[in-house]
Amino acid sequence: MAKEFDLCVIGSGPGGYVAAIRASQLGFKTAIIEKRDLGGVCLNIGCIPTKALLKSAEALETIKHASDYGLSVSQFKVDFPQVIKRSRGVADKMSKGVQFLMKTNKIEVLKGKGVLAGKGEVKVLDDKDNETERVKAKHIILATGARSRELPNLKFDGETIINSEGAMKLEKQPKRMVIVGAGAIGVEFAYFYHTLGTEVTLVEMMKTIVPVEDEDIGKELAKIYKKAGMNILTESTVEKVEKKGGKITVTIKTPKGEEKVETDVVLSAVGVVGNVEGLGLEDAGVKVEKGSIKVNKETYETDAKGVYAIGDVIGAPWLAHKASHEGTVLIERLAGLDPKPIDYKNIPGCTYCHPQIASVGYTEKAAKEAGYDVKVGKFPFSASGKASASGHTDGFVKVIFDAKYGEWLGCHMIGDNVTELVAEAVLGRDLETTGHEVIAAVHPHPTLSEAIMEAAAEAYNEGVHLGTQPKKKQ
Repeated sequence: MAKEFDLCVIGSGPGGYVAAIRASQLGFKTAIIEKRDLGGVCLNIGCIPTKALLKSAEALETIKHASDYGLSVSQFKVDFPQVIKRSRGVADKMSKGVQFLMKTNKIEVLKGKGVLAGKGEVKVLDDKDNETERVKAKHIILATGARSRELPNLKFDGETIINSEGAMKLEKQPKRMVIVGAGAIGVEFAYFYHTLGTEVTLVEMMKTIVPVEDEDIGKELAKIYKKAGMNILTESTVEKVEKKGGKITVTIKTPKGEEKVETDVVLSAVGVVGNVEGLGLEDAGVKVEKGSIKVNKETYETDAKGVYAIGDVIGAPWLAHKASHEGTVLIERLAGLDPKPIDYKNIPGCTYCHPQIASVGYTEKAAKEAGYDVKVGKFPFSASGKASASGHTDGFVKVIFDAKYGEWLGCHMIGDNVTELVAEAVLGRDLETTGHEVIAAVHPHPTLSEAIMEAAAEAYNEGVHLGTQPKKKQ
């Protein structure tokens, strides 16, 4: 006999578990189905454990440069298994936190794989595809997330060629690593392994690394990485990986010709693909386009009435905070409330390499292509008192405004802890803040956040800390 609920969520990642909690808060009798660990990829094998790894790398970097702060550290060593263990401990703690939230909000957790099974029904399968339970629900939400994209010539084997999950669970630190793809995942692992002493080659097919970011950001990070000793190959592709006599050789096609690199492991970080297989979508009438579930972006309903989808499984941007927000908006709509629709042009992106990257809105190139006459301001952290005091002066803040009305079109940052600064730009853009209003808002001193105001001042030739002469008005 089927268990009956008002709402059933398949998948417990940042989209699924947030939707389930909000539903419970608003009076829905709710169930959530999860085949692995509560919290999904983000909490268990994504966002959270990688940040724990990166923090270990940052701590090591600080120790290495202790003398810069007038301190002397005579001995230290990297305990790689312990670094991995700490990361797993952080992930486990967060997953248990989601378990607590499910219990607190009286959400029934069903272990297994959820598959659509007719109108308003979901069957729960065990790891041998045997049906263990059946659920009836008025509303069904698909929040099954995404997984690492696998290229035909880079098939994951868990040893020679690994994905991001494999990279955060290695038992032994490799001496050499080739990372294919210089997006957020690629550059984060490049920083982590390089800082711990691994020889890293980073391969990117586009003109700059972190290619979704403003071009100036990619150029700056590449300069910093090269200075640190990483091998950066842009406009390049991996042609093949050969394993002979215990040696792994990667053949890379570069603008200068073919290059062969010996390595211990290859990390393929070329993006993600939605988990759309085995969910009974076709039989239910749910359409899939280019590997993502098709939905109405205002209601999140699929082509099957009463079936909705949110998060990575509906496509880019593949971000946890985007999934959570979609879950909240969807549930509030189902509850008869009138939530503000998501502005997909105002979703921030954060990359936690070092220096960090954070951005929102138009890049300079995209703003010009959209027809805007722009004012651009840039303020380097080398001119920031707080950055100088902390010893992290790499990077800058770049802001883009519409010259006609002062609209804040975009904000792009690279520097220490800039992921903690970008919310100002998100809120400012959401409230239609102008460039002059950013300048007029008193920013505390000394802080890194001042760089946002300083960059805005530079855009309007009102900056006072770079020693540049203001342009005369025509």
